[in-house]
Amino acid sequence: MRAVRFHEYGGVETLVVEQVPQPHPGPGEIRIRVAAAGVNPVDWKLRTGAARDWLPLDLPAIPGRDAAGVVDEIGDGVQGVEIGDRVFGLGGVTGATAEFAVLSAWAPAPGTWSDEQSAGAGLAAVTAMGGLKALGPLQGRTLLIEGAAGGVGSAAVEFALAHGATVIGTASERTHAFLASLGALPTTYGAGLAGRVAALAPGGVDVALDTAASGSLPDLVAIVGDASRVSTIADHANAARLGAHIVDAENDPALLTEAAELGRRGRYTPRIERVFALDRIGEAHALSQRGRTRGKIVIVVHGD
Repeated sequence: MRAVRFHEYGGVETLVVEQVPQPHPGPGEIRIRVAAAGVNPVDWKLRTGAARDWLPLDLPAIPGRDAAGVVDEIGDGVQGVEIGDRVFGLGGVTGATAEFAVLSAWAPAPGTWSDEQSAGAGLAAVTAMGGLKALGPLQGRTLLIEGAAGGVGSAAVEFALAHGATVIGTASERTHAFLASLGALPTTYGAGLAGRVAALAPGGVDVALDTAASGSLPDLVAIVGDASRVSTIADHANAARLGAHIVDAENDPALLTEAAELGRRGRYTPRIERVFALDRIGEAHALSQRGRTRGKIVIVVHGD
């Protein structure tokens, strides 16, 4: 099969498209014929070696953790899915940017989503939901999301609104119209955040989610007034020091199923920033590494 691989740590020039052996599912896993795969910040962190201390790799490695496609092999003990089903989900920290990929957590892809949207939903959905669930019930509460326009942040906006929260989201001014279209109250990040948030929420902010690791976690704790009402998916060091919740993405099929159900109801639409062909993987990684994207970056693998 064709797959993207890198044989050594380094820049985007290390990414090559080449023929590699096909993977096969183990017990509790499925294999899909990949229609599209997501590109996430962890991909370039793994490729550059920035994450080697906490996520060491056996090289060469295929980047990509989430993908969407059609089931074509089923491992032992798997129930509730059949050959030919259209699904989205997650595998290991690598392996998705290929013609075939093994998933360990998945859910049926809603008919309301394209293949590209389905591919962009997996990691963003479980990360956003995990960050929100750490904060408790959201009905009637005001939530501040730092970094609300990215793939995880925009998913968190829609999930929180679906659960009855009022959402304030920070992002660059160029994405404020986008956040408003989702139903959030947009504001800029950086110095003076507390004052801007107070103007939008005179009654105060109940809980906060950090998706950006911009160094703002102490400010979020001060705005909310209690570190136990703040969670982060990115700033582990400050969270450990301050006592905020640290959330890591988990391959949880229940979270994927919940996201899919919201998708069917029109309450969650994965937002796509750019779509690239497989042989343009370097451009996709470079865009992800520059940051400040509005939504997800996706690689089309099999076009039907």
